[in-house]
Amino acid sequence: MRKDFPIRPRRSLLFIPAANSRALEKAKSLHPDVLIFDLEDSALPEDKPACRDRAIVAVRDPDYGSRERLVRVNALDTPWGADDLRAAASAGADGVVVPKIECAADITAAAQIIATAGDGRTNLWVMVETARALLEIGEIARTAAQPEYAFAGFILGTNDIARETRAATVKGRGPMLPWISQCVLAARAWGHVAIDSVYNDFRDLDGLQAECEQGLQLGMDGKTVIHPAQVDVVNRVYAPSDEELQRAQQIASAFELPENQGKAVISIDGQMVERLHLEMALRTLQIAGAIRALHRQ
Repeated sequence: MRKDFPIRPRRSLLFIPAANSRALEKAKSLHPDVLIFDLEDSALPEDKPACRDRAIVAVRDPDYGSRERLVRVNALDTPWGADDLRAAASAGADGVVVPKIECAADITAAAQIIATAGDGRTNLWVMVETARALLEIGEIARTAAQPEYAFAGFILGTNDIARETRAATVKGRGPMLPWISQCVLAARAWGHVAIDSVYNDFRDLDGLQAECEQGLQLGMDGKTVIHPAQVDVVNRVYAPSDEELQRAQQIASAFELPENQGKAVISIDGQMVERLHLEMALRTLQIAGAIRALHRQ
């Protein structure tokens, strides 16, 4: 059975190196929807245990407000992965992000560790960044949909996908579009969130905006970012526009009219509007409300 789509905003997910105390402190004044304290790519092997400790302190720090706090752990087949998972779950992180997953069995293994170590509040996220994961994305999504796994969604890692597949990294991401779309399709089929990959050139805000618009058109819920300068662009693109909000409110108000109660189809400005459009409109309004609530706090 598919889960309900979440209404919690996940437009921008900022990676914060747990090895960098200054970055951890600065993140308290930034406005991404989600914080990801990173123990993987940004930490040297000899620093990983200390970085884990810093991430746990950050997870518990009230100064980060009400934003979701995730911990990207090391891969399960590394010496640190299982201990990272246990520490994040026992600390009450909102979620853990597991990199380099390849098959449904990886989902099961991670979920079992979280369930044993945590109190039920920690969701599982996974990075889709290997060729095998792309081949098996449908089965991964189906397995992850089991309610007891508390699975949240996929985060694409196109840098690693490019390394594994040797696909060219070019503007517009043409070589990767079929794989990206397949991940979105698998997420939607089983009720998961789909988050787009990072944009590497943090100085190129025009390029970032174009890639955000592409991701939104493909059905993504949001995008990971690697630099504070990228947050505002991502937040703006992935938020409902004024025009979308006006149209959504118009549809919702029209269906509330007494003469339209119980109707499956109505006419608005010469266009036929069905209840599926009402469902989409209500979701748009809920997302906008959730964004306002999150950043009011």
